[in-house]
Amino acid sequence: MRLERRPASFSAPRIEAGRGAGAGKALRRVAALLLAGLLAACTGRADERAVVRFWAMGYEGEVVTRLIPEFERLHPGIRVEVQQLPVTAAHEKLLTAFAGDGLPDVCALGNTWLAEFVELGALTPLEPYLARSPALDPGDYFPGPWQTGVLDGHVYAVPWYVETRLPFYRKDILAAAGVERLPRDWQEWRAALAAVKREVGPQRYAILLPLNEYEPLLNLAIQQPGPLLRDGGRYGNFRSAGFKRTLAFYKEMFDRGWAPPVSNNQISNVWDEFGRGYYAFYVNGPWNIAEFRKRLPPSLADAWGTMPLPGPDGPGASVAGGASFVLFRASRNRDAAWKLVEFLSDPQVQIRFHGMTGNLPPRRSAWARSGALAQDPYTRPFRDQLERAKPAPKVPEWERIAQELRIVGERMVAGHLTVEQAAAELDRRADAILEKRRWMLDRPAAEAAPAAGGAR
Repeated sequence: MRLERRPASFSAPRIEAGRGAGAGKALRRVAALLLAGLLAACTGRADERAVVRFWAMGYEGEVVTRLIPEFERLHPGIRVEVQQLPVTAAHEKLLTAFAGDGLPDVCALGNTWLAEFVELGALTPLEPYLARSPALDPGDYFPGPWQTGVLDGHVYAVPWYVETRLPFYRKDILAAAGVERLPRDWQEWRAALAAVKREVGPQRYAILLPLNEYEPLLNLAIQQPGPLLRDGGRYGNFRSAGFKRTLAFYKEMFDRGWAPPVSNNQISNVWDEFGRGYYAFYVNGPWNIAEFRKRLPPSLADAWGTMPLPGPDGPGASVAGGASFVLFRASRNRDAAWKLVEFLSDPQVQIRFHGMTGNLPPRRSAWARSGALAQDPYTRPFRDQLERAKPAPKVPEWERIAQELRIVGERMVAGHLTVEQAAAELDRRADAILEKRRWMLDRPAAEAAPAAGGAR
């Protein structure tokens, strides 16, 4: 703010002989008070803007701050405060904020956490906001990521960025093994895995499926027609024929020596081992495109690629991951927060965000407008895969059940459980985790009504 010249009527303190130092201090004090008053006036005008508190996790929370100045220029009446949450502490911080009535206005929430915050009653249904935002067309979004935010018949979340899993593969090793066409279904994948194993010998493998990760098994399981949980999420459905078919295929890859029975902590790192040919297939997410480009030697720059995930009977589904925007019910600035959601959901802004982070846009129009995304041979298979991505089960307990998937899968690979036993054990563990959910859902209405009335 520009300081105006002092008006003629202003009287400076008189400086008497011998008191110059004290008078100088008085002058400086008066000047400081005037300056403080002027700055306070400027600050007061700035504070009249609506303040939107936005929480975002991990690296994305750092990068998104570069987009905020443009938003504030377009919306001079809004100021955005971004808080970056560490991924490992974000869930606890959000629950603590909910308990203490300290949630922000808008947040980028992990897709598997949405059901929990819906059950807590913390999220605002978004249908009224979407109705006045025709540019946010649900049909422009990949269906699986969009459906992650639809719970109990209401839209509670708008995807910000998406991820899913598919195989990274070594072109040169597949060519040496005589694999002329990328496998499209499990039977063709079996043939390719067997051919690679014959080519690389006993000390190397065809595929890495780290036993300390549940995602490889989950992405194979989501391809089956039956749900992973049944009866409205009350019970596990792991003894279904489809899931047992998944378990059998997963176990076969270890039994035949196509995959090493190791965690990713038991190898130097996944990029170096991929580069030296320890395995030829690795099922993982889009962030590894940048990692492989950076970490593999120049001699292998054209020796690897990505491909859609084969399914039981053709190109298969995979899990829709990522983060989505939500508005919290307790927010007093939901309208201003929604303007931020609209801005960050704009296809051109999503293209810029992809360039900053490598995260994939959830809108088809962003892919169509971005030459880099449309032409990149490494991202194109993800574009194909996202059309078939499916939400994980939308219950608050899902992440706990997913960890049991990893534990039981590892026991099966070690030979402690058969496929039948592993399926039964998963159902037993899932049913125990879901016991409270069944009690909540199945209470008679007469029992639930007094509790609801008391809460009000």
